[in-house]
Amino acid sequence: MTTRLYNFNPGPAALPLEVLEQAKETTVQYGGRGISIMEMSHRSKPVERLVEETEQLLLELAGLPQNDYRALFMGGGASTQFAMLPLNFLSDGKGADYILSGSFSEKALQEAQYIGQTRIAASSQAEQWRRTPDVSSLSIQPNAAYVHMTTNNTIEGSRFNTFPNTGDVPLIADMTSDLLSRDIDYSRFSMIYAGAQKNLGPAGITAVIIHRKMLDHCSKQIPLIWRYATYASNDSLYNTPPVHALYLTNLVLQWTKTQGGVQQLETVNRDKAALIYDVIDRSEGFYEGIIAKNDRSDMNITWRLASKELEQLFVQESEQQGFEGLAGHRSVGGIRASAYNAVPRAACQALAEFMADFQRRKG
Repeated sequence: MTTRLYNFNPGPAALPLEVLEQAKETTVQYGGRGISIMEMSHRSKPVERLVEETEQLLLELAGLPQNDYRALFMGGGASTQFAMLPLNFLSDGKGADYILSGSFSEKALQEAQYIGQTRIAASSQAEQWRRTPDVSSLSIQPNAAYVHMTTNNTIEGSRFNTFPNTGDVPLIADMTSDLLSRDIDYSRFSMIYAGAQKNLGPAGITAVIIHRKMLDHCSKQIPLIWRYATYASNDSLYNTPPVHALYLTNLVLQWTKTQGGVQQLETVNRDKAALIYDVIDRSEGFYEGIIAKNDRSDMNITWRLASKELEQLFVQESEQQGFEGLAGHRSVGGIRASAYNAVPRAACQALAEFMADFQRRKG
């Protein structure tokens, strides 16, 4: 096999090599049935069992009881959830409070503004997203149907380390880039959604974890296909799901469990990120971290160099050395290393060594 690259792509992102090898073995034939999972009817027993098992795995890894929560699987990515969420819950004169901490939280707010009343409850835009806003004493509007936040900012490289107390108002989170990467109390959230292509599986499938009580409040004035209650009552099989992506997600969740679960992965992820942040902090300004230290993400590590030309050279040389995906997002530039669960420590160690060598040569 050709030597694999050090994959720091932000999404679609690295998948565990063990999962890819396992999937390769079952691409032609799944479960001894003479056809692949991609060719099976989504009404078949193997696919039904796959969906059921994947839901159980996700809730188990998040530490959430099945009596209280459902895990649903659908297409469209987190971007579809930006609209689907307010469609379901912004009715009967209710509003929604949005916490802004980066580009994707802005996009979530933008979609909700088309549908109902919204309010910005907290924002760090004035600080150019260099930190997350203070949510320790959040003021929530009386008619709020929910409070929305993005727990980890993929583009900017920041994350929330504390979460607001919203009382009886449901707290809903876009956890696309940090779900199952760190040990937090997921039961604080009434709903979580995440595009799978960071820590859960391949692009093409979206996970929604929702408290069963929320399903009773879904709007009945929108088409069935947009209702969370529809997916719940049909066990994510109301329409044909992306079956192969769901299968790979199942394998990734199994892999997550064999790694020791979320607690162990958080320890590994913290160590991986520290290798890179240490080079940044010791560089005496050659590398400039973008995010305030207390708000730095372990998943998306961002920094700048003295000029765009030097950043372009850094990316160019990194690609020659087998690194993939280090250019910052097109909207902000800079450099970004996305060290999701499946990125091995050896890749982060190699990047840290490359960064140190690049500074010695160009500093």
